[in-house]
Amino acid sequence: MLKKEIPRIAISIGDFNGIGPEIILKSLSDLDLSASTPLIVAPKEVITSVLSYLPYDLEINFADNISGLKSGTINVLTISFDDLKMTPGIQSEQSGKAAMRSIDQCVKLCLDKQMNAMVTAPISKEAVNLAGYEIPGHTEFLATQTNTDSVLMMLVSGDLRVALATTHIPVKGVSEAITADVIHEKVEILSSSLIHDFGIPHPKIAVFGLNPHAGDGGVIGMEEIDTITPTLKMIREKRTDITLHGPFPADGFFGQQLHKKHDAILAMYHDQGLAPFKLLSFGKGVNFTAGLPIIRTSPDHGTAFDIAGKGVANPSSFKEAYKLAVELANKRLSEN
Repeated sequence: MLKKEIPRIAISIGDFNGIGPEIILKSLSDLDLSASTPLIVAPKEVITSVLSYLPYDLEINFADNISGLKSGTINVLTISFDDLKMTPGIQSEQSGKAAMRSIDQCVKLCLDKQMNAMVTAPISKEAVNLAGYEIPGHTEFLATQTNTDSVLMMLVSGDLRVALATTHIPVKGVSEAITADVIHEKVEILSSSLIHDFGIPHPKIAVFGLNPHAGDGGVIGMEEIDTITPTLKMIREKRTDITLHGPFPADGFFGQQLHKKHDAILAMYHDQGLAPFKLLSFGKGVNFTAGLPIIRTSPDHGTAFDIAGKGVANPSSFKEAYKLAVELANKRLSEN
């Protein structure tokens, strides 16, 4: 009997002046390390500094290259920095640069098949910009680095999955961004992910309208009549393997418990989908990027600079992100 291959999970450090390093180490201290091999990509000083105020006696394997990876323990692939300065709660050029170098290395390791998935700790867009990177968010940067034309941001908590047609754009630009091509593209990525990543052969997908009351028959807006409804009709005619409902008014959907009758929801814009998701997921939500050639998950919260360095950060969301990465990696390994 062949020995089962254990998934190797790359972890980007995030902004080291935020809670990223803390929630990473807290999560790994509470997980079965015989079921996966974690590799944190980070400056050594960051890990040792955070360990100094956490009540854990963790075995850490520091390595200069991937060949030094050891199973059954926490691995750190070290990033070198001259005169590294940690200032918890303060955004800095150095923390932004470290965050992006870590992400970039994790992506390369996954693309080269040396790692089976990656989990990203939260970054600060302001710190990243100070470091010279002009990116709207993790999702868009990962798409660029993997040469992926279109990806889908999906939030996951158990059977609750909320995907977004648009992500990090101003609200005033949402209406113009909601086109037939975009809706069709996002439904295709979402349905493919539900089938192949989550093992749902005939997924049921709910699609939100853009306007209050889904436009109220055109009284409050025409996007539903002009774009969303006819696009859904076209997709239904082509995709008999999925069930597509909508467009739904977003305000009453969750209150009526309709999310429990669908495998996923496609919301039109960021806060329309994420506000109710975060309320229902109780701090255990996971951000999953569908459509990439690699597996990427992350916690559903930010850097929490206000509590950084105090040892009080809740690791629940990161722990769930890591567990989902392992689950998805195991599924892909079993198919190879």
